[in-house]
Amino acid sequence: MGVAPPQTELYRINRRIRVPEVRVIGDDGAQLGILPTPEALKQAEAAGMDLVEISPRAVPPVCRIMDYGKFKFEEAKKTRQAKRKQTVIEIKEIKFRPKTDTHDYDFKLAHIRRFLSEGNKVRMVVQFRGREIVHPQTGRSMLESVSKDVADLAQVEQVPLMDGRRMVMVVAPRPSNMQQKPAAPRPVVTPGAPAPVGAAPAASPAPAATAPAAAAPAAPAAVVAAAPTPRPQAAAAPSAPPSSDSRKA
Repeated sequence: MGVAPPQTELYRINRRIRVPEVRVIGDDGAQLGILPTPEALKQAEAAGMDLVEISPRAVPPVCRIMDYGKFKFEEAKKTRQAKRKQTVIEIKEIKFRPKTDTHDYDFKLAHIRRFLSEGNKVRMVVQFRGREIVHPQTGRSMLESVSKDVADLAQVEQVPLMDGRRMVMVVAPRPSNMQQKPAAPRPVVTPGAPAPVGAAPAASPAPAATAPAAAAPAAPAAVVAAAPTPRPQAAAAPSAPPSSDSRKA
């Protein structure tokens, strides 16, 4: 086995810088001007750091005094973070036959829907054997049936095309958030009941105009009892005039 070649550095540092003079930037970002390369190396060694050529195409080349080990670590960290944020889209392949039965069709359709929900593209292939190639419409109808069954998740990226003894169609997932979620039903608040937690306070109803009090309706005649009529009192009998005998006495 051969020995792998050593990894080349992206930047020339310290004694690998062969130009006679360089434009130097300090570790704090200050411009130190154009210096002879040996003088710039002495300043980097005095600070316990490295002289790194960051812009070799400039005239003169631009170098910076820095901790090269720490610089490499930070660059590798940024690269790892950028790879994590990248969205990798894979192309999954599902094979059919012109005479695929219903059970096998449903099984493969479930796989296609799962691949699409994960954000991957799906290449669907109908493989023809023997004299099946003389009836390509059977494969086309099957692929069109699949595209209709996954229309809620995918859109056709490549229409069915013949590739030798195969018919190929590619579907891709639809852009995210294309289907809006239905709005949540508003809670029904019963008058007098406490408002649900998190619900906005109900607006107070507008005061109704004060209407004059209406006269109370008369009670039915059958319900109201007649008040008893007071009896007339008997007149007092007039006193008899005194008799003659009493006057004589």
